[in-house]
Amino acid sequence: MPTITLPDGSQKQFESPVSVHQVAESIGPGLAKAALAGRINGELVDTTYTIDGDAELAIITSRDDDGLEVLRHSCAHLMAQAVQQLFPSAQVTIGPVIDDGFYYDFAYDRPFTPEDLEQIEKRMQEIAQADLPVTRSVMSRDDAVALFNKMGEKYKVQILESIPADQDLSFYQQGDFIDLCRGPHIPNTAKLQAFKLTKVAGAYWRGDSKNEMLQRIYGTAWQDKKSLKAYLHRLEEAEKRDHRKLGKKFDLFHTQEEAPGMVFWHPKGWQVWQIIEQYIRGVQNANGYREIKTPQMVDMSLWEKSGHADKFGDGMFSVHSDNRVYAIKPMNCPCHVQVFNQGLKSYRDLPLRLAEFGSCHRDEPSGTLQGTMRVRAFVQDDAHIFCTEAQIQKEVIDFIDILTEVYRDFGFNEIIIKLSTRPEQRVGSDADWDRAEKALADAMDVKGLDWDLLPGEGAFYGPKIEFSLKDCLDRVWQCGTMQVDFSMPGRLDAQYVAEDGSRQVPVMLHRAMLGSFERFIGILIENYAGELPAWLAPVQAMVVNITDHQAEYAHEVTNRLIGQGYRVESDLRNEKVGFKVREHTIQKIPYLLVVGDREMENGQVAVRTRAGEDLGAMGLDEFTALLTSEVEKKGRMA
Repeated sequence: MPTITLPDGSQKQFESPVSVHQVAESIGPGLAKAALAGRINGELVDTTYTIDGDAELAIITSRDDDGLEVLRHSCAHLMAQAVQQLFPSAQVTIGPVIDDGFYYDFAYDRPFTPEDLEQIEKRMQEIAQADLPVTRSVMSRDDAVALFNKMGEKYKVQILESIPADQDLSFYQQGDFIDLCRGPHIPNTAKLQAFKLTKVAGAYWRGDSKNEMLQRIYGTAWQDKKSLKAYLHRLEEAEKRDHRKLGKKFDLFHTQEEAPGMVFWHPKGWQVWQIIEQYIRGVQNANGYREIKTPQMVDMSLWEKSGHADKFGDGMFSVHSDNRVYAIKPMNCPCHVQVFNQGLKSYRDLPLRLAEFGSCHRDEPSGTLQGTMRVRAFVQDDAHIFCTEAQIQKEVIDFIDILTEVYRDFGFNEIIIKLSTRPEQRVGSDADWDRAEKALADAMDVKGLDWDLLPGEGAFYGPKIEFSLKDCLDRVWQCGTMQVDFSMPGRLDAQYVAEDGSRQVPVMLHRAMLGSFERFIGILIENYAGELPAWLAPVQAMVVNITDHQAEYAHEVTNRLIGQGYRVESDLRNEKVGFKVREHTIQKIPYLLVVGDREMENGQVAVRTRAGEDLGAMGLDEFTALLTSEVEKKGRMA
């Protein structure tokens, strides 16, 4: 007689074993209709799963994150079924859930076209409307190999043959389609109502470039059509905001095949970079950081000693010279320890905060490179704090305060905070990890922050707090980090003289606010759609004359503003003023200063904003007061 405990603490008793669906029915017909899966004692199961003992049960619907994942996983199978009905010779491989959707990789003798995707999506809708039951079965590995060999599915056979022979495997079937899957899945295809295929791309079998190229069809699925429509709108907006397109449009940067994963910064883009770098430098100087610069190449032995060669060796560039192997710096931490080690430090010197705009290189796979968002050469606003264990909490709290203000200056008010704890592959004792994780958790709790746990996602040398930003399209970008490291300083022989005269190993806090400059600038471009706040805009004002008669005055106005420290240019071309205004408005320059005879006579400028607002004529002092006020506000809304 199972007793089922529901999430609200209430209990229901049944005289015999009962399915998840039956429990939902006993609560109400509405819940039974909405049920997609169940969570029994923490494990996701199908609604057909039979409960034969006491258990805790949550009914999963599309309102739950788990429910949305079940919908998307089931939609991947729906797509694979549609593909094989339309293209019988296509072979299916794998089809997982990803952020906001799903994909499936197919082997087919020609590229899928946009017209093919339209047909596939239409067939998916037909299968969904057919209300096919989705059933789970279990068979042995060898029986499954025989079945898929008979079906001619060679890729599935390869997957199955890599599984131990003594394992029983679960399969899901709907109509004429069956696939190996852990599940759970929706009870019937009619539950799938809001989906869209988005694109097709190439993908190597099992992610190995030595294998054959497959075709990956991407799709998205949501709980209802309203949510799908909102997501597609966000996709459309994201496409308009693509930093690669805007980088070209606004002449900020470019990339090219001769330097894959490396950015060519143009004058305007480098101006934005310099503004950000000087801003971060000022913040760090005001908070007790001392800036350093370390070598770009260091003997591989240092990376072996630090543990990076073993952990990240495949992603490190190296060069050979004088019978030695040098690693091109993939991160800055071991080099900062070398600076700390020069001269014996006392406890009175701690905390010692060393900061570097460190240039790093990592051999990222070519297929993952994307504009400035994923690169091989990047610069971090990196810093390391050498401190005692008793100083950790204050340093973490102070960093959180600094970080919050920095993000607000860039216009980001919503920060998502997560604590990543010890991974399986790590260095250091469990006792050290216990203390490090507790120190970070305690600091966040003292600040009264809301934070989530990411078990197993810490760095190999220590746990970390991850700070993520949410942009105007509700996309989440992980940027800042604070990591506690009890291991590396000792591995690299760092010591200080404690108050009792003994030699002690300092704790090392790894921290960054923006992360990669390249990536952060890409985030800013997309968040603002290229319309950067006045404090970041490479050109803050453009002076435009109406006729040649005002050219000298326009030049004087430009030079005066430049002399006051503003980034101002002039457009003295022999073009109609309307043409010039439109052109610079499209370039998202914050202010356009139009000068005609009247403005020249009165020592004024006619001020227009990039939004098209006419602020009228004003003297230069009045305009500079306006611009100064906006610059000082930075990216803050108020």
